[in-house]
Amino acid sequence: MSQQNREQWGTRAGFLLAAIGSAVGLGNIWRFPYVAYDNGGGAFLVPYLVALLTAGIPLLILEYAIGHRFRASPPAAFRRLARPAEPLGWWQVGICFVISVYYALIVAWGIRYAGFSVTQAWGEQTEAFLYEDFLHVADAPGAIGSYIPGVALPLIGVWIVVLVVLALGVRRGIEWANRIFIPLLAVLFLILVVQALFLDGAAAGLNAFFQPDWSSITDGSVWVAAYGQIFFTLSVGFGIMITYASYLRRKSDLAGSALVAGFANGSFELLAGIGVFATLGFMAGVENEPISQVATDGLGLAFVAFPQIINNIPFAPGLFGLLFFVSLVIAGLTSLVSIVEVVISSVRDRTGMSRLPAVLIVGGLIAVVSIAVFPTDQGLYLLDAADHFINQYGIALAGLVIVVVVAWGLRRLRSLREHTDAVSSVPLRGWWPVALGVITPIVLGFMMWDSLSAEFAENYGGYPTWFLYAAGWGVAVGVIVVAVLISLIPWKRRAGDEDDSNVTAAAADDSGRGQ
Repeated sequence: MSQQNREQWGTRAGFLLAAIGSAVGLGNIWRFPYVAYDNGGGAFLVPYLVALLTAGIPLLILEYAIGHRFRASPPAAFRRLARPAEPLGWWQVGICFVISVYYALIVAWGIRYAGFSVTQAWGEQTEAFLYEDFLHVADAPGAIGSYIPGVALPLIGVWIVVLVVLALGVRRGIEWANRIFIPLLAVLFLILVVQALFLDGAAAGLNAFFQPDWSSITDGSVWVAAYGQIFFTLSVGFGIMITYASYLRRKSDLAGSALVAGFANGSFELLAGIGVFATLGFMAGVENEPISQVATDGLGLAFVAFPQIINNIPFAPGLFGLLFFVSLVIAGLTSLVSIVEVVISSVRDRTGMSRLPAVLIVGGLIAVVSIAVFPTDQGLYLLDAADHFINQYGIALAGLVIVVVVAWGLRRLRSLREHTDAVSSVPLRGWWPVALGVITPIVLGFMMWDSLSAEFAENYGGYPTWFLYAAGWGVAVGVIVVAVLISLIPWKRRAGDEDDSNVTAAAADDSGRGQ
């Protein structure tokens, strides 16, 4: 796919909606509220805002700048930045491949639970229903023993929607879908929040969420949690924003777009926190327990706690459940589309394949792996291990390595800042290289050290060592190995492509000027 013939967004608003759609995902709804509550409540918003300004938005701008400057998916963009950097791009592609095969599974669960919520089909024992009746989870990780049609069918539906959107292209597919999904998500979730605010006990829940514990500001772990949340919620480190920015027009406001996307994502997280904790306040009142006993995150919040809450809502429980799970599905779909697009775009840049064959072959392969492996009695175990290790030692580690390589190895921050300033309404000035060259590497490095220390202290989730090596470490390390091997395969020059030697020469000229 040559740079001259590269697809483009129809409008800047279309790009922004797609970027917001990628950032606003499942973690905004089921992770941020609990992280904020567990790390100082209202006081957490201070380190969160600092992390957004010193790491989140600078990282967004970096990925925008790389994608827009070199007009390519991650492998080709990093290759044009400096040929030895190409494995970084394939590393991001591998991360996206792994995440997409299991992320779709959670979206499929949301579809089924949207249907269950109408009649509260999960009954009173919502935890037993999830793990035994719905997922049929095996007693322990091991060989796949049974296939779950009730999970497989909605998963097939998820992949059909994703592949159709991607096959239609950037403008008629991704942009069009996000123009519908993101406003719809905002409206549905706003209705959900309003309904939650009228529940008995909502005020107690909001008080627990916003009550500031100012002593937490001096706790280093709270700051690490803030940076971790920002890093994982903004879709940086995946290569998504490099890919999306490569479809921008030559004159595009990169810094302004990053500010809009970053603050829009943060606003949705805050809205999610209000809705979730208003609802948890109601649940605490019903069960006559403190908020701390009912507050949770992740799958437990979405598929165990919320169904219990829906069972006890006095008015329109079916509507409340439908709003919640449809919102979860939409947030998941927009993120999943962006994740798979990284893989599709990278293969197209590498092979010259047109979009439809690439979607059918590459996207179809991802879908087949997802549908074959995850709707089984081992699906939850595989998801949990792969998600933990690919997030901690894929996304976070890749982000750290990319920042260090670009800032200190290649010394390209100055040239990328100049490129960004040339097309942006907000000048980056000196704060951007300081944030990326100093603050972000230190924080990500500490996060990595802290995570590894905990990892080697005890097995994650109490899983057996062999399973963690196979489904956890094996996946995280395997992605890196495959990335290096793919990067060793020579590229074929295709007619219409911009001469890479010209790009490399320009890069060398840029790097000679330093940071």
